[in-house]
Order: sequence, then C-alpha cells, then structure tokens
Amino acid sequence: MEYGFAFFPGQGAQAPGMGKDLYENSQAARLVFEEASDGAGLDVAKLCFDSDKETLSRTENSQIAIFTHSMAALAALREQGVRFRAAAGFSLGEYTALAAAGVVSLADGVRIVSMRGKLMQRAADAIDGGMAAILGLEDAAIEQACAKVTCGVVRPVNYNCPGQLVIAGEKAALAEAIENCKAAGARRALPLAVSGAFHTPLMAEAAAELRAFVSDFTFAAPQMDIYSNLDGAVLSCGDLPAHLEQHMISPVRWTRLVQNGMSAGLTSACEVGPGKTLTGFAGKISKELTCKPVADMAGVQAAAE
Repeated sequence: MEYGFAFFPGQGAQAPGMGKDLYENSQAARLVFEEASDGAGLDVAKLCFDSDKETLSRTENSQIAIFTHSMAALAALREQGVRFRAAAGFSLGEYTALAAAGVVSLADGVRIVSMRGKLMQRAADAIDGGMAAILGLEDAAIEQACAKVTCGVVRPVNYNCPGQLVIAGEKAALAEAIENCKAAGARRALPLAVSGAFHTPLMAEAAAELRAFVSDFTFAAPQMDIYSNLDGAVLSCGDLPAHLEQHMISPVRWTRLVQNGMSAGLTSACEVGPGKTLTGFAGKISKELTCKPVADMAGVQAAAE
C-alpha cells in the first residue's frame, strides 16, 4: 500500500499510555523505543506509558515522546509494507519528517529533538506567554487583530485549516488580541494548555542555540519530498541549521502545505503518531484529501489493507 503523505503530529498530541500497543505488538516499533531511549539517555517507553498527563505535557517530555511514538508507528507501517511518497510534520512533526525521509538518523533525531524540547521549555519558563485558537474568523482579520496590539508581542502562528488559526504571545498581548478577534466576529477563542509563545520572535534565543547545536550534525539527502512548515513548499535541505532556527520563530503554514501537496497529486495521507488532529484538519482543508490516523496496531493494520 502506498500513500501520498505521511503526516506527523506536533506538540499537544501526547497522552498517557501512548505507544504501548505498538511496543507490545511490533518488533520494529519496539526497536525504535529502545534506540530512542539510548539516544535520549532516559527510558522513553516508561515516559510514554507510565507518565501522568501533567508530566507528559512538559515540552521537554512531550517532544521526545511524540517523536519516538511517531517513528515507532512509522516503523510498524513499513514493517507491514506501507510506503509514502512524501512527508510533512506539524511543528515538532517536521523533525519527524526529516528522520522519516532519512535526512537525519533516528539516533541523531532523538538528540536534536531532546535539545529542542529543553531549549523551548527553558524559553517558556522565562516568558509569561501562551497560545489561543481563534475559530470562525478569516486569517486576514486575525492578522489585523494581532497587528493592532501595542502592549507586547503576539503573532498568528499556526494556520491549521480554514476557520482555525492559533495565535501566540505574551499574556497581556494575547488577551488583547483575543478581544480584538472577538470584536471582529470570531466565533470562539480557546486558550491552549501550553505555557510557551511558540513560533514567535520570543523564541529567538532558543532558536539561535538550536542552530548552533545542530550545526555539528551531518545531514543526508532526503529519500522523499519533505514539505516545509515555513512556506508549504518542498524543503531543499540546503542549510538545515538556518532552516531549523527560522522554523522555531516562524508560523506553521499547514493549510498552504497541504494544498501544495495536493496540487502535486498527494491526495491520500496517514497521520503517523499519537492523536488525530491532522486528520481533522485534512477534512477541513479539502474533501478530496483522504487521511487515516495511525496511532496503534489497529491503525497500522487498517492502513496496510
């Protein structure tokens, strides 16, 4: 079975017990957990299976847990003969896409994601920031609502699907932007359970540190196309340290990414990893895109049929 896209979820998809079914029923998935544990210097299986929601929600934990689960699910799919033409990941998921496409090894991917999670956690702890999903308002109106804010930094950061855009920034600025969005006619504004103002300039220091860290790694040519969060186009991989720095402080343009892939003939996808958020986005972006969530062995077997 071949699909167009492998979609990899981002932070927020974590849940207690994640990946246990894969670990217990797929040798390929189990090996991923074991290698990730070696690379991260911690028992990733224990983190995923036994941690409570609060522990898993910490950025430094959720990122390595989601990355490992997604790579384990991918290994189980490949074990069943499932193949993909392209890869794309939402925020953190772009790192999984890089590993899935062979640009970084699993071991190096674990090291990079672990460092990214620690840097972002530190940045989140140092800034009184947050994020909120704005529903039922045009992107341009949300952009204007953020631009009107004068009391601090707030930006549109996740262009999820038509009618849903996430904004992020300092708490006071975020609150003002939310009120501006409501005044402009937003149907709802939902604060997200995160403490960081991710994908904004407030992450600049962490982004620069990540660039310095990844500059020591060796990257291979991609074995399949990777569609980038930054502009929705196929990633060249020419200067990945610079790209990953920019990635941390720039919006995720998921709607454009999916539309570009569909224009190139990618009309089927699997969401490979915990949750089914990207599957939901897919249905709202285009009714012509079919997407299956693959978070456990039942999903793996369904995708292979």
